[in-house]
Amino acid sequence: MIDDFAVVIGVAALVALSLLSAGHSLVFKRDPRSALGWIVICLTIPLMGPLFYWSMGVNRISRRARTWLESGRRLSDPELFNSEIDQSTATALPPGAEYLSELRRLSDRVVSIPLVTGNRIVPLENGEEAYPAMIEAIAGARRSVHLSTYIFDSDDAGRRFMGVLADAVARGVDVRVIIDGLGEKYSLPRARTLMEGTGIQVARFLPLRQGVYMNLRNHRKMLIIDGERAFAGGMNIGDRHLVERPVPSVVKDLHFSVEGPVVGELQQIFLEDWYFVSGELLDSKHHFPVVAPAGRAIVRAIGDGPDKEFRKLFLILMGALSCATRSVQIMTPYFIPDRALVAALVTTALRGVEVTLILPGKNNLPFVNWASRSYLWELLQQGIRVFYQPPPFVHTKLFIVDGLWSLIGSANLDPRSLRLNFELNLEVYDREFSGTLAKHVAGVLGRSREVTLAEMDSRPLPEKLRDGVAKLFSPYL
Repeated sequence: MIDDFAVVIGVAALVALSLLSAGHSLVFKRDPRSALGWIVICLTIPLMGPLFYWSMGVNRISRRARTWLESGRRLSDPELFNSEIDQSTATALPPGAEYLSELRRLSDRVVSIPLVTGNRIVPLENGEEAYPAMIEAIAGARRSVHLSTYIFDSDDAGRRFMGVLADAVARGVDVRVIIDGLGEKYSLPRARTLMEGTGIQVARFLPLRQGVYMNLRNHRKMLIIDGERAFAGGMNIGDRHLVERPVPSVVKDLHFSVEGPVVGELQQIFLEDWYFVSGELLDSKHHFPVVAPAGRAIVRAIGDGPDKEFRKLFLILMGALSCATRSVQIMTPYFIPDRALVAALVTTALRGVEVTLILPGKNNLPFVNWASRSYLWELLQQGIRVFYQPPPFVHTKLFIVDGLWSLIGSANLDPRSLRLNFELNLEVYDREFSGTLAKHVAGVLGRSREVTLAEMDSRPLPEKLRDGVAKLFSPYL
């Protein structure tokens, strides 16, 4: 009798758990397909279905990140920094770009930082161009050096940076470095360990001892010198970016030298992160000198992450696609779009806009490459041109619209960058700069292989099944 009662209680508990889990999915899942899938799993697989849902199906990323924001561990009020950026310096868009005013209006709504004019941005190709310029800037610093990177290797390139940073400290310069808690583990000994005793102030973004957070990583890469000059893009620090050296796992990339008032916006984003990782609030005007105009580019810094109210980069990309009239050129190492982005790309192509997607022929993450391949058939069918760059692995991220507007920075076109990690990008209205990027793209296309619809159709069945299985895990890659 007691055994029968225990069985009834157990069954009732399992049914209650299944109903609770299914109800939670019904109420909180925005995508009806996702909600239906989880409801079926919760109701048809006793115990394991609900457990799988609560461990994998509940998005705790935004909730946890916003809790940090609300608790004051992250800052959202630009006034707190007494920034010297003049809100009125965002002038009219460049001649011929007036039709992009709706894109600008969208960005104004989702990004609190304004567009500012008077900037100059110069591409730097691979570590051979970027590292000497960055090291020279650090060597000339007078007041402060602020460096944030996802990976800081302890190889030859990393040690050169450590040496010049230590020399800056010896000159009396305040040097602060943020390294991601997961990214620092890419090399041994840790760069942070080697900087101990040098006077360099080093802080980790979410050390793994605080929890196993494979997501919520700080993927931003920026260097700010004296609050007057900066570097930003997609390049980490390490020998892997020195493509002319015989090192394993070579990675090609673009980084960018940044001059002009937008440097103050990068400084603000760094100091928000510094307050988060160290608890030190640096809100003095000392950190925000007035920066003289250096060029004609109109630029906005976009710091995005799961703690924000909007998915800023995603919305801006969607807006850019909807405004494009002639061409869209996309270069990204990781391409795992959601259905909305796929629809936007296809719609843009069907409107008569020439859409070109450039991916690495050799990817350092095979599973991601397989998932990406599963999306190409649909794009090719609708007239989007797809190219594979030859090895070595290319880590460059570019998004160019009509040769007038461009988006550069750290974000990839995948769920991790657009939903889970903290990213830093610059949107740029400047025909000359976009033209420079377009020339780079043209050179890449000349070396690349175009992917055809026939090639996708002729894949062996095992490859199609492999790519399809990888696609199932797209939201988690």
